[in-house]
Amino acid sequence: MTVRPVFDATAAAGGKNLGDLPEWDLTDLYPAPDAPEVKRDLDWLEDACARFAHDYEGKLGELDAAGFLEMIQRHEKIEAVAGRIMSFAGLRYYQLTIDAERAKFLSDCQEKITHFTTPLVFFTLELNRLDDEVLDGLFAADAELGRYKPAFDRIRAMKPHQLSDEMEHFLHDMGVVGDAWERLFDETIAGLSFTVDGEEMSIESTLNLLTEQDRAKREAAAHELARVFGQNIRTFARVHNTQAKEKEVMDRWRKMPTAQHARHLANDVEPEVVEALRNAVVNAYPRLSHRYYELKRKWLGLDRMQVWDRNAPLPMETDRIVGWDEAEKTVMDAYAGFDPRMAEIAEPFFKKGWIDAAANPGKAPGAFAHPTVTDAHPYVLLNYLGKPRDVMTLAHELGHGVHQVLAAGQGEMLASTPLTLAETASVFGEMLTFRRLLDQAKDKAERKVLLAGKVEDMINTVVRQIAFYDFECKLHAARRGGELTPEDINALWMSVQAESLGDAFDFMEGYETFWAYIPHFVHSPFYVYAYAFGDGLVNALYAEYEANPEGFQDKYFDMLKAGGSKHHKALLAPFGLDATDPKFWDKGLSMIEGFIDELEAMED
Repeated sequence: MTVRPVFDATAAAGGKNLGDLPEWDLTDLYPAPDAPEVKRDLDWLEDACARFAHDYEGKLGELDAAGFLEMIQRHEKIEAVAGRIMSFAGLRYYQLTIDAERAKFLSDCQEKITHFTTPLVFFTLELNRLDDEVLDGLFAADAELGRYKPAFDRIRAMKPHQLSDEMEHFLHDMGVVGDAWERLFDETIAGLSFTVDGEEMSIESTLNLLTEQDRAKREAAAHELARVFGQNIRTFARVHNTQAKEKEVMDRWRKMPTAQHARHLANDVEPEVVEALRNAVVNAYPRLSHRYYELKRKWLGLDRMQVWDRNAPLPMETDRIVGWDEAEKTVMDAYAGFDPRMAEIAEPFFKKGWIDAAANPGKAPGAFAHPTVTDAHPYVLLNYLGKPRDVMTLAHELGHGVHQVLAAGQGEMLASTPLTLAETASVFGEMLTFRRLLDQAKDKAERKVLLAGKVEDMINTVVRQIAFYDFECKLHAARRGGELTPEDINALWMSVQAESLGDAFDFMEGYETFWAYIPHFVHSPFYVYAYAFGDGLVNALYAEYEANPEGFQDKYFDMLKAGGSKHHKALLAPFGLDATDPKFWDKGLSMIEGFIDELEAMED
């Protein structure tokens, strides 16, 4: 077992005592990287992949329903073992990305699994050559097999974009090269060092200073972020150029109509639904962000807002630090208040080492919930610094965790939801926590702070992410015309920032480089609209819960348990909602507007 370096959690938290922060116990996956179980599973995987290819390659059209079901179950077992190894390697790496041994272990596992699974590339290729009638007949012949139809519908959505078998094998093998660019990005970000007021800190802690009460500290942090991003901008521009070019080549070969199309297919969502969401949000910029930031400018007593004021706390807010125990109780009470079953599912995350909370040096920034595999359990990563917003992040990631636990019953092929629906439970968990805090507000001032905080989060989730989406659309379109200089990318970034934030803002020199640190642009192009999709969907869902609470919880749990086994239309039908209706998005946006109306009314 490798010995982890011991970091002082309070040092990572800027000297604040946040209580006993939980750390992951990854032994539920494997005892250690050099444990015999890791070698056993890698050996099994190599053999299982070879046997699967031997037994099924060239024979898919000959299988009856029972044979087809057995094949799927063998494929799921392979997915589960490979997923367990990669989850273990990945989670260890994210705990300490600057550790060379962890980086090597992850890379070695990735290469071995890519090599072992290369013989399986035939599976989707051959599957997509079968006639619809053959597959429909098989699904109709066996109810257990028929359960898998939605997964195969998604695979067959790629049918028009499939290349020759030889080409698909080549692209599969080349995948590790693209992964290397992601790793370069991750390691560059994790290795950045910032100095604010003489104190050296990580990117996570520096970004956190943008929410400090002290304006001079916020300004210093913003300038330091710009300085360090500026020093590294060529590396970030190289990563973006390479990945956008790689994507353009892939899209051209696959005959994708747009750079976004592959993401829409993966999300099982129609391009016109995303376009309707994007247009609804952009049209609402003046009614949402522009209006809100004008209010905030007055509250802060400023003639002009600067970018370091965007996430500033309100003047009436305190610098209150929320200890870990209080954060846990707040979220668990909110979950239990909605339905005791939800708190029951969430409890092991706190009790059994399923959360890694401290903001340790070298740890991956941000927060996530990783589902691992369906015969294990999810893990949640946080960088908890005791801000009230960190409590909302905990509620958010725990929502993902609950969703992943409930959906695990669907098995490897059907458990994971498209990204558009993956944000449902997380945003709903946040909303439950927010509503509970709002109900407990002691006076008008506290209610105002809570409302303003929620509006800011919603603007960050909806307005900011759609601005990000527009930036990506522009970036990928521009890259098709040739290599982009850092200055080119900077200009694209600024073109969406001013439009989305409104007239209240001035933009400091250096802000044009702030695209550099957003991981989604590198790891999952066009992921970002899923946040806005999820927020709009949850706002509409929550409005339905308030209007018709009777039986809502059971329908909600059924929706989460469905995982990826149903299309968004089928999932929302029991609630009387339909995301393909352009008016659907206005419902969600009107909830944000209502909160801003209430804040404006408080000014009178």
